[in-house]
Amino acid sequence: MAGHRLDVEWIFSLLALFFLRAHCFYLPGVSPEDFQKGDQLLVKVNKLTSTKTQLPYSYYYLPFCQPEHIVDSAENLGEVLRGDRIENSPYVFKMREPQMCNIVCRKILDKKAAKAFKEKIDDEYRVNMILDNLPLVVPIRRPDQENAVVYQYGYHVGLRGQYAGSKEEKHFINNHLIFTVKYHKDPLSDSARIVGFEVKPFSVKHEYEGEWNDKTRLTTCDPRAKRAVTSSESPQEVEEKKEIIFTYDVEFQESDIKWASRWDTYLLMADDQIHWFSIVNSLMIVILLSGMVAIIMLRTLYRDISKYNKLESQEEAQEETGWKLVHGDVFRPPTNSDLLCVYVGTGVQFCGMIIVTMIFGLLGFLSPSNRGGLITAMLLLWVFMGLFAGYSSARLYKLFKGTEWKKVTLKTAFMFPATVFAIFFVLNALIWGQKSSGAVPFGTMFALVLLWFGISVPLVYVGSYFGYKKPAIEDPVKTNKIPRQIPEQAWYMNPAFSILIGGILPFGAVFIELFFILTSIWLHQFYYIFGFLFIVFVILIVTCAEITVVLCYFQLCSEDYQWWWRSYLTSGSSALYLFLYAAFYFFTKLDITKPVSGVLYFGYMLIVSYAFFVLTGTIGFYACFWFTRLIYSSVKID
Repeated sequence: MAGHRLDVEWIFSLLALFFLRAHCFYLPGVSPEDFQKGDQLLVKVNKLTSTKTQLPYSYYYLPFCQPEHIVDSAENLGEVLRGDRIENSPYVFKMREPQMCNIVCRKILDKKAAKAFKEKIDDEYRVNMILDNLPLVVPIRRPDQENAVVYQYGYHVGLRGQYAGSKEEKHFINNHLIFTVKYHKDPLSDSARIVGFEVKPFSVKHEYEGEWNDKTRLTTCDPRAKRAVTSSESPQEVEEKKEIIFTYDVEFQESDIKWASRWDTYLLMADDQIHWFSIVNSLMIVILLSGMVAIIMLRTLYRDISKYNKLESQEEAQEETGWKLVHGDVFRPPTNSDLLCVYVGTGVQFCGMIIVTMIFGLLGFLSPSNRGGLITAMLLLWVFMGLFAGYSSARLYKLFKGTEWKKVTLKTAFMFPATVFAIFFVLNALIWGQKSSGAVPFGTMFALVLLWFGISVPLVYVGSYFGYKKPAIEDPVKTNKIPRQIPEQAWYMNPAFSILIGGILPFGAVFIELFFILTSIWLHQFYYIFGFLFIVFVILIVTCAEITVVLCYFQLCSEDYQWWWRSYLTSGSSALYLFLYAAFYFFTKLDITKPVSGVLYFGYMLIVSYAFFVLTGTIGFYACFWFTRLIYSSVKID
């Protein structure tokens, strides 16, 4: 017994190790770069970000120091959609050669520049930089745990504060940066690889003697006198006509961390126990529903085989009679059957995209070192999954004895993407109005439309052609010509009540993981634990399927045979709870005050909720479709 328990513990440990470390593998082709001592290290700047406004801006939107020529890096589709704007910077190091108090430039602020800096400081904007494909982080010690460090991505442009003895609040800029480059040295050669890029920002009012020129030495920060900046006791104020001198130090630290594991520190989840609690909680829901489905299936099929055993009570016989009585109407095509086919096809497209994306993530193809890779992969997979969307919608349409398959195909290809594109276009116009780098350029917008019309739409038509060409799915029982009258239903079987109740459990199975996903999106944190996400997605599929089957069985037992749309809406209603949770998250966790930012948040969450509705609704529909065909084909109808 003890040995068996030990085996189980080992299995769980190996599973945990796999799912927690699934993100440590790297995209093939992204190879490490070896640096010799004295090699030049070029720091690139990325967008300015804020959790208060959710509007990114390019680094040079603010009057920071600039190199002689600003060069834009080539960005992939995902990076552009994320608002990344990667450019070169005036910060240049030499590998393993520390530097102290390097002067970048001297700026005298005019009214416009001072106002721009103040606005970005008020909105808590952070500066993002990149070195050797690693993002710049600020290490912050956790007060609740000893020697525990969390990393903030990017450093704040500045801060607001008061001078001692003064009540007036001032704006101060972080104009002195102490960079720490961590490297792992090859024991067999003198080469090294960069495994960390950290910064400590300070606000320092630099001073110097005499007139400013190229050879001026600072008295507040002097490498010859070994006078380094250690605090912000005399901070640099942001005001019109104020002089700001930007400086930086560079330190190099040897590290035991190997290049292959350099992202582990950045992606370390300090609260992985919460993820396991979420999964255990969701598994309890699945076990409960599985038990109910098992009981329903065993009771139903056993009674049909035994054909009204005399030992059964009258109440049980009546229960069985309920769902058997509607056998002549249960496969009658629903109203708006073409719309149901469109939504089912779109749901299949979504489900395929998510499953393949997660497989790529588990295999390490969507490493965080490949910025924008996740969004790019999802867009391309969505486009190519149009083949399955067309096929599944056409197959269902033929089952409903529809004849205008081209019209249904057109709706499948355009309905969901057009709705999302319209919302996205309006939101993009708002971002463009704010002069944010997050606004998608016209060229990228054209590329998205080209992917949609040039690849997705033709593939939907190809899938529909083959789907409609195949023989129609045969119903297990014949449908009566005259529809049966549905008796008056109990209050708890009311369609609206039943649908709303059905969405609670699927949402309950994922809402804890949803918190981490929302945090990663809106609080600008990395989320690359695809192992946990895959488990939760499987649990979501099982929960949606089982709750729909249970409620469908109760519906048929009460002689209500209109199950087609209700099966879709039952699990699909979980999207309503997702949107309500998003609203709760907005008011409790986010500090967004600008109306445009609020519209952006709810606009994007509306798109996410709509997609979730299509996904969960399709899962529930197919589960119910399989269930009804199974019970009516496994028994002999008198």
